[in-house]
Amino acid sequence: MLRPLAVLRALCFAGFPLLVAAMATATPIPQDQPQDQQQDQQQDQGAPYENFSPEQLDNLLSPIALYPDPLLAQVFVAATFPDQVEEAARYVRAYGQNGVDDQNWDVSVRAVAHYPSVIEMMADKIDWTTSLGQAYVNQSSDVAASVQHLRHLARTAGNLESTQQQEVLEHDNYIAISPYQPEYIYVPVYDPDIIYYRRPYWGPGITFGVGFPIGAWLNLDFRWGYGGGWGGVYYTGWRREGWGGGCWNCGWIGRSRGRINIQNNVYINNRYNNINVNRTVVNRTVNVNNINRYNSIHKNVSYNNIQHNNERVSRGNNSAGNNGRAGNFAGNNGRPGNASPRNDRPGNSAVGNNRTGVNNKIIDRNIDRNNPRIDQYRGRDTSVRNDRPPSAQPQQRTTPENRQQTRPVQSQQQRPQARPAPQPAARPAPQPAARPAPHSFARNEGNFDPRQSSQRGQASRQQAPPRQAAPPRQAAQPRAQQSRPAPAPRGGGGGERKKP
Repeated sequence: MLRPLAVLRALCFAGFPLLVAAMATATPIPQDQPQDQQQDQQQDQGAPYENFSPEQLDNLLSPIALYPDPLLAQVFVAATFPDQVEEAARYVRAYGQNGVDDQNWDVSVRAVAHYPSVIEMMADKIDWTTSLGQAYVNQSSDVAASVQHLRHLARTAGNLESTQQQEVLEHDNYIAISPYQPEYIYVPVYDPDIIYYRRPYWGPGITFGVGFPIGAWLNLDFRWGYGGGWGGVYYTGWRREGWGGGCWNCGWIGRSRGRINIQNNVYINNRYNNINVNRTVVNRTVNVNNINRYNSIHKNVSYNNIQHNNERVSRGNNSAGNNGRAGNFAGNNGRPGNASPRNDRPGNSAVGNNRTGVNNKIIDRNIDRNNPRIDQYRGRDTSVRNDRPPSAQPQQRTTPENRQQTRPVQSQQQRPQARPAPQPAARPAPQPAARPAPHSFARNEGNFDPRQSSQRGQASRQQAPPRQAAPPRQAAQPRAQQSRPAPAPRGGGGGERKKP
């Protein structure tokens, strides 16, 4: 009895793989999406991101290539969070530096927010900031190479040298710019059209404004030439040796470290050892017209790659069902509340991408947004007057050629007669006219009829008696010139004097 059961069990397990294979081959391919849409998705997935050329990078980086390295490193990382940059700029304009460290922005955005002029510049040029972030995400080595190229141009032109505000170091053909004073860092101001080519005629090529304090937020720097390559942004943690014993541009850390509180600081933490960037910034579209203006280094450089990337993003959004809005990929801009969890900030979960709208308290206090008639008076065209009845034909401009055609519009009774022989004319009956909509100046404004007023004026002028001609004014007679009598001759004028 047991032997037949064992044979039956062996046969069942032997046929199970064949049954699974048959079910797999019989599984139908889902056809929920049209064939053309499937092809578009395949093309979008295979469409590569088109990188920036060296000339394009030189133009993009020319306004900031001469920034001090600790600040420049934070700007590169913060540029990958353009939405947070805009939010930080609004916050700084409203509250200043108070509470910047307590915001939930990326650590790089919080660091740049300590320098109002820099965060404001990045927010005002948000298309440039987005392009900079996209370039840093995909071409960090090319970005570093462009910075070195621009610095060598400025140094060759004689415009980049050490001052009381910054220290310019050169080692193994790499140029580093570090803060010179231990407590303050200065943001350079220069003209990219001049600084890389010649010395200006009116003064130094680089000027500096008010110094900003150096804080623990400057926890990044560049490893120029480390490992035989261009190096990149690295986390120093305010260690004296920087990135190691071969750190030749870490002198500013030793000068400023004694004035920085590095104990229990929000910017000095082991989780910042790995610098995280928002790689979804490549899913944002950029206005090409706002980027074309950056041509101070290389003229006539077109940004066809940006246009290509914009089209790629738009195709991807349309295929994903995001109503064709550019830049709405899941996890875009690294904002909390996106569809995919962020990997650059701990504690973020996958939540919906539909963010709740922000209510305006002032508008909500005065306007009921739920009123269905809220759009009744919005977007009206006020260029057309509504106080005149509509005419069947458009009025033509009176010219000598069509004057005979436009004049018979009025009747003979409406024409004023010649003044020497006025004839009383009966007052014509008023023509009914459509009453226009009342205006806000007076209640009876809508009762005014310009046609009736014109006819009454013509009738009153016809009934008025003719004016009597005034008698001709006599010309003023010219004043007669009165002749003056000749003066009497004086005695002894030239005669001979009589002798006594």
